[in-house]
Amino acid sequence: MPETTTPRATDATSRDAHSVPGHVPFSRTIRVLAWLSFLTEVIIIGTGGAVRLTGSGLGCSEWPLCTPDSLVPTPEQGIHGVIEFGNRTMTGVVGLLAVAVVLYVLQAVGGKRPLNTALWFAAGGLVAAGAVYAIASPLNLPAFPAASATLLLVCIAAAVFSIRTTTRRRDLVALAWITAVGVVAQAFVGGITVLTGLNPFIVGFHYTSSLLLVCATAAFLVRMYATPGPRERAVPIWFAVLSHVTGLALAMTILFGVLTTASGPHSGDADVLRHGFDATVLAHVHSWPGYILAGLVTVLTISAWVLRLEPRCWLLVLVIAIAVQVGVGVWQARDGLPPLLVGVHMVLASLSAAAYTVVVLRLKRPAAVDAA
Repeated sequence: MPETTTPRATDATSRDAHSVPGHVPFSRTIRVLAWLSFLTEVIIIGTGGAVRLTGSGLGCSEWPLCTPDSLVPTPEQGIHGVIEFGNRTMTGVVGLLAVAVVLYVLQAVGGKRPLNTALWFAAGGLVAAGAVYAIASPLNLPAFPAASATLLLVCIAAAVFSIRTTTRRRDLVALAWITAVGVVAQAFVGGITVLTGLNPFIVGFHYTSSLLLVCATAAFLVRMYATPGPRERAVPIWFAVLSHVTGLALAMTILFGVLTTASGPHSGDADVLRHGFDATVLAHVHSWPGYILAGLVTVLTISAWVLRLEPRCWLLVLVIAIAVQVGVGVWQARDGLPPLLVGVHMVLASLSAAAYTVVVLRLKRPAAVDAA
């Protein structure tokens, strides 16, 4: 009897998912936009890496214009200007998708009222940014950075108001707004990166922020398909603790990887020199948490499959991604950091972080499953 009743209860729960309080039937449009948002967040890490690894970081000498007199690169700037401008254009694509996800989600969870409120915030932000620009420009102040900062503050205010007034699927509303605000902030930080002559710490922060946005869009995809409502732990407590320790190892690996790249030869422009940490020493330090991470993920994966735990499939994806990461890392270190391998390493790091995000979200399940 237990073998027959448990699957029936689970099937009933799946069939009745639409009747769960807070459930929102998301359209195909939202699902497609959410996937495109995730993919473009990964792609822009690749294009940003291409800017740096080809020495095109100052291919556009100005921001937001490419030159003092042109929005687009001129023939004199050559391929470096094209690469840098291509990355800037990709930022616009990422931003439009993030905004589209916010607007569609707001309409899905609350109808026209939250949607109209967000549009009013957007209009007010554009007007405020224009006013700041008009005031700062005649005073020879940094007009565009000031206008961008104003727009960012309005976006944050809109996000806070929207999340506080949402009663359904607040998790998705928050994740959508985090991505949208993050893209606006990234555009601002990208401009600061150019204006500071590719400061290595700002460049590193720029990459780390992009990686976190990949994780946010991955979390949105997981929660979009999940049943809303209370959740409970789906794994033993020791497994959950070890999973979070693994997350710490992943964060340390990425942190030292960013510091290593910031001190390495790929500064983003031939005239930008790195000063500070010894890249050779940091490369070894970066490998230590990397190997610890690989060991922890292997233990988690084997345990999950032996115990038939919920996140076992995604742990398998994570262990494969990290194994490839380790291989690429050793390869690039032995071959003198060829640009292509460094770029692959950067993209794989974001995918590893996204896979880990999915694993963490799989540590819990809807409480209604057992109740059914």
